[in-house]
Amino acid sequence: MSQYIISWRGVEIEITFTPEKFGMVDHIELRTENKAPLPVTETGYRSHFMDKGAVAHHGGAVAFVTAWLDHEAERTGWSNDQLCLF
Repeated sequence: MSQYIISWRGVEIEITFTPEKFGMVDHIELRTENKAPLPVTETGYRSHFMDKGAVAHHGGAVAFVTAWLDHEAERTGWSNDQLCLF
């Protein structure tokens, strides 16, 4: 298991990566500071399983998560303005 902290578009994200969880899949967990939403979670938490080796194929956990967030933000039209709805 590896842990990383990144800032993506001003949101601090803790990434926990477990390769070959249960001996069969890769697992990524995302947690944001103050439960800030992201394009892949409205609650600030996301657990995501994928094929074994998928994260390494994308250059590691930080590169994988950054590309995933960028892709989903573009696909959905997500912006940081959605952080302050109230």
